[in-house]
Amino acid sequence: MKVIVVGAGVIGASVAYRLALGGAQVTVLDGVGVAAGATGRSFGWINASFHADEAHFRLRSESMAAYHRLAEQMDLEPVRWTGCLCWEEKGSALEAQAANLETLGYDVQIIDRAEFAACEPHVANPPERALAFDAEGVAETALLAQALINAATALGAQVMLGVNVLGIATQGDAVSGVHVEQGVIPADRVVVCGGTGSTRLLDTVGVALPMLSRPGLLLRSAPVAPVLSHVMAAPGQEFRQDATGHIIAPTSANHQSDNVERITERPDLLADAAMARLQALLPEVALRWEQVTQAMRPVPQDGLPVMGPCGPAGLHMAVMHSGITLAPLAGELVAAGVLDQPLTNHQNDLVGPYRPQRFQL
Repeated sequence: MKVIVVGAGVIGASVAYRLALGGAQVTVLDGVGVAAGATGRSFGWINASFHADEAHFRLRSESMAAYHRLAEQMDLEPVRWTGCLCWEEKGSALEAQAANLETLGYDVQIIDRAEFAACEPHVANPPERALAFDAEGVAETALLAQALINAATALGAQVMLGVNVLGIATQGDAVSGVHVEQGVIPADRVVVCGGTGSTRLLDTVGVALPMLSRPGLLLRSAPVAPVLSHVMAAPGQEFRQDATGHIIAPTSANHQSDNVERITERPDLLADAAMARLQALLPEVALRWEQVTQAMRPVPQDGLPVMGPCGPAGLHMAVMHSGITLAPLAGELVAAGVLDQPLTNHQNDLVGPYRPQRFQL
């Protein structure tokens, strides 16, 4: 079976790896390069503590487990299970957040100021209490996508970069490949994992995928000595330190609830403001930002993932925000569908709310 995967971000890379592992002849196409879009400009936090509803929690939690399954099959050096310390809420709101997660079966503990300071001694003004999510982690996002692509090519997959896919080719009621500038590249199945570019491609065969406009800016500091062990979710600022010493942070003061459709302030000024917040949190560390990157986050209209078959026979899609958290599970579920492998009842329950049919009139 010949399968084309459109998009070499982390979702496309994960799907490609699972398809190649399942014996498909896989070709990955991307108009720019591996992790060139939202993936390479993502904060990289792997978590289920932030979720839309219980079904979304289950999906995210299962994908965290899928990372550990994936680690048994390939080198996952870009992923580190650092845990997270979260003190965005206080008092009864913090207790309610912890109780909700405990009810869902999540690994959460309430720690006091002394415990926090012992975990993160460089953070100023430790909170009276914080939530510790020990099972959470981070991914160096571009490295993760490349590792998945490398694992796929080791199994025989081929990759075409700098090749723009113009549309989906069909023959009768089924896909027959993809249109590129030079003609049609044939395939038995096509999986669209093109992030915000997916809508345009799917529209060529009458499949609807309405998307929200959700730009985001990510700041990277100049490297400093190791000062952080966890992902940090402070009031008004999330931040972490990567494996090479850079402090990574969204410039938005409220990243999880950032619903702006357009960034109107200059990126350098937003980076300056975020750096001032970070410097207040880490006063003993001499910080300066060296890079800020903007990306359009691939957020479907209802804010939830979209994955599964759609439109002509043989066409599938996998488009979602929180792709870093969801990539390994999306790879498992979407590849199984493409390869006509039956899903378990548990897998069907996980993916059921996220089928593309909810957007088709």
